[in-house]
Amino acid sequence: MENNTYKKLERIVRGFSNYRRIQILELLAKKPDLSIFDISEELDVNFKTISAHASRLLNAGALSKKEDFTSVRHKLTPRGKAILMFLRTLE
Repeated sequence: MENNTYKKLERIVRGFSNYRRIQILELLAKKPDLSIFDISEELDVNFKTISAHASRLLNAGALSKKEDFTSVRHKLTPRGKAILMFLRTLE
């Protein structure tokens, strides 16, 4: 593998290597199309904290977002689903 490939893999792994981010992935697997506000309420975590974690997940390619009339909705990408499957093998 080339160095670029290793760096890309590192960015992906760092993107989900936090228990809050894993909670977000699990939540969105059960309830897709939630806003950051909805996620923060569901997990009972500060809005800014969830926003920062969601940003890392977006950068890792685990989440996608779409704007509707009142908010931005998030859901898992195929990579996000694969990450959850991988994490479940580690349990």
